[in-house]
Amino acid sequence: MTDDDQKNHRLQSVEIDQQSLGAISRDQEQERQIAIFDLLESNHFVPEGAEQGPYDLHMGLMENRLVLDVTGPGYEKRHILSLSPFRMLIKDYFMICESYYQAIRNATPAQIEALDMGRRGLHNEGSELLRTRLAGKIETDLDTARRLFTLICALHYKS
Repeated sequence: MTDDDQKNHRLQSVEIDQQSLGAISRDQEQERQIAIFDLLESNHFVPEGAEQGPYDLHMGLMENRLVLDVTGPGYEKRHILSLSPFRMLIKDYFMICESYYQAIRNATPAQIEALDMGRRGLHNEGSELLRTRLAGKIETDLDTARRLFTLICALHYKS
């Protein structure tokens, strides 16, 4: 793959189905907005069978499944993933994030750092699980998977 091909295999837009989103806290909304901004700034996204990008991604939930609608030049495909493998991980991630947000307000720096390390560890685990679940469908790098995992969590608040 040439450098130009690499640059074209990226997301140019990410849209989250508003009906799939639940009510979230200000911290969670900020995290989602940052994830989308960072994702669009730099990502590696190669759908199987697509010759070139860039791509548009629409994410949502359908019957407790993650729906990824991907479109690009000469490419249109829907990927549906079960959220079951993510449920316990996301639950743990939510719990540690809530503790982290509370700690920021009144804990010692050492306590905040410990919670942040745990949060990042769970985030990495979720990202690797996503990459595994997308194998053969969509290739991403770890940073792209991390940002997508954040958005999956945003969708999961409602489910």
